[in-house]
Parts: sequence; structure tokens; C-alpha cells
Amino acid sequence: MASSAKNPRCIAMAEALVPLLGSCPKDAGGFGDSFQVNLDDEEAVELGGVELIRAAMRKAARQLDWKVDTIGWIGTRFGTMVAVRDTREAPEAHRAAVDAAMYELMSATAARVSGEPREVPTPRGSVALMTQEFRAAVAEANA
Repeated sequence: MASSAKNPRCIAMAEALVPLLGSCPKDAGGFGDSFQVNLDDEEAVELGGVELIRAAMRKAARQLDWKVDTIGWIGTRFGTMVAVRDTREAPEAHRAAVDAAMYELMSATAARVSGEPREVPTPRGSVALMTQEFRAAVAEANA
């Protein structure tokens, strides 16, 4: 299978993704971030398919010096899921900020899943928000 990294669509998508991936948790020094989008299967195909989107995410993350891990599945109950994660170990100076951001995200997720009757704010890094930002950035890059 040929690499998508030199595909012009991949390059444009990666350039649009860099600012989105670079919005790591406050005071985390660029560590501990991840980015996931859930797209309709047809939308993912129109953008070039799961492999092209994964390649763009890898390319953008590597521009930020991330050590990356990516996933991509089409046809899940959420549609197409594509994600990239920074697997670098955060230095001690940033560990508390990374842990606090992860706790906030997991706490909000647990509250939504448990059906607690309280207002749960959309945390920084929610998949719904990331998907909206991704769509806007890709549309702007293709304009």
C-alpha cells in the first residue's frame, strides 16, 4: 500500500490539523494530548478515507514532536472514528497538569454515561468539539 504522506490532500489536512493538535492541556508543556474525530462514513470517504485522515493526523502530530499512536475504523456505531495520541511521557514539571486534564475529561465522561441529573460541561478535548473543529479546519483548508 502506497504511503499517503505525500498526497496533496494529506499535506493540506495535516497543515490544518497542526493548530488543533497543538491545543494541549493548559500548563502541560505540549504533552498529554490526543485528538479524535467521529465522522459519518460517507464524509470520511469524501475526505480521502480513513487511511488518509490517519496519515494526516500522524503528519501533523509529528510536526509537534509527538510520539504518536493512531487508530482508524470505518463502520463503527459512531461512524468512522480516527484518533491520534501523544504517547510521550510528560516530564515531572508537567505531570500534574496532564493528570488534571485527564481527570476532568474522564469525570465528565463518567457523569454523562452514568446519567447523573446534573449539568455536565463539555470539557476541552471532547470528541464532539474536536470533530466540529476538524470539519471547520478542513473546510477552510479546502476553500
